[in-house]
Amino acid sequence: MREWAFAQAANGYIAFDAEQERFSLTPEQAMVFANKDSPVYLEGAFDLASAMVEGQSKVESAFQTGHGVAWGQSCGCLFCAVGAFFRPGYVNSIVQSWLPSLDGALPKLKSGAKVADVGCGVGFSTLLMAKAFPLSSFVGYDFHAPSIEQANSHAKSHGLADRVRFVTAPAKDITDRDFDLVTMFDCLHDMGDPRGCAKHVRKLLKPGGSWMIVEPIAADHPAANVGNPVSRLYYNASTMICVPTSLAQEVGEALGAQAGEARLAEVLKEGGFRHVRRAAQGPFNMVLEARP
Repeated sequence: MREWAFAQAANGYIAFDAEQERFSLTPEQAMVFANKDSPVYLEGAFDLASAMVEGQSKVESAFQTGHGVAWGQSCGCLFCAVGAFFRPGYVNSIVQSWLPSLDGALPKLKSGAKVADVGCGVGFSTLLMAKAFPLSSFVGYDFHAPSIEQANSHAKSHGLADRVRFVTAPAKDITDRDFDLVTMFDCLHDMGDPRGCAKHVRKLLKPGGSWMIVEPIAADHPAANVGNPVSRLYYNASTMICVPTSLAQEVGEALGAQAGEARLAEVLKEGGFRHVRRAAQGPFNMVLEARP
């Protein structure tokens, strides 16, 4: 049996065995498979696909009954895989381009803002913002207790537990108020009652506050999505994760990952946000800014 080792080279990552048969990754391939902070790192995508296969039988049953599959119940590692999939985009976009695209957000964050990250999952998005803006305070909310447990553990390991806290709570049960900024990363479309959530977020903001909604990028009509490989991936995820998750909650609107900007804007405006615009976008996400 050959012994394998890995070494890093200037032109990528090279795998070689004891007999010096060499195999290499180009820099572009390394960006996808070896560089964890690359914006196109896709290890999480493979974990996500595996999780969807594991949960297939539960989703098939849900489509027969219409009852959905609750978040965290379709597969043991699904919530971790989702976090890993979106992490590279967050690492390369939240501080660098998404937050700066919001009107007046950066001065508030730099001087000390109060921020709620709703649907925070395992806390990647919340902690990235907290590291970048040390004078601001952050609280992450999620209805999935195991995710919050991991998020609090991450906060401690990164030395941020003194000004970042994570709370288990559905979006509509959040009781804190007077936030300068509310953020939601890739979760509004998963909620059973996104319209009720929008109305509640309106109550959380102080005057002059804003809501940043990061959602999977999608056109407004299916015909405009089918030729896009990212959209095809998201339609699979929507079928296996997003729609069943929403159907397992109250109302069960089931917007799905491919809701599109027009449908999302309708939800936000019904919640009392008169000003909605696309502030930024990338290969996997669109960023909407909503103001009352």
